Amino acid sequence: MEQIINNWALIIAAVALVVSVVTAVIKFTNMPTAAQIAKVKEWLLYAVTMAEKELGGGTGKLKLRYVYDLFLTKFNWLAKVITFEQFSALVDEALEEMKRLLESNNAVKEIVNNNVKEE
Repeated sequence: MEQIINNWALIIAAVALVVSVVTAVIKFTNMPTAAQIAKVKEWLLYAVTMAEKELGGGTGKLKLRYVYDLFLTKFNWLAKVITFEQFSALVDEALEEMKRLLESNNAVKEIVNNNVKEE
């Protein structure tokens, strides 16, 4: 008992280390698969398109916040696993895809320009 009292700080540090390692392993094993990432990217394309429709051009930071808020409600578990920088990179990819769609697809262009109601 006396050794426990004398080494309490060391014991607490060891327990904290074990908890940290276990948490890191759980987060690593729960990371999304490639198929889940593909679904998230598809959803992000939808979300950035709706943000463009709602907020228009020249509102980049507002649109990013809008999409992030939607992301938190849809994929709250994933928001705990990835950083905001990783999320922002995924949004940038979705924006590039949306720009390509706007150039090549008139239906998408009409949706963004509020000429067609969302179904």
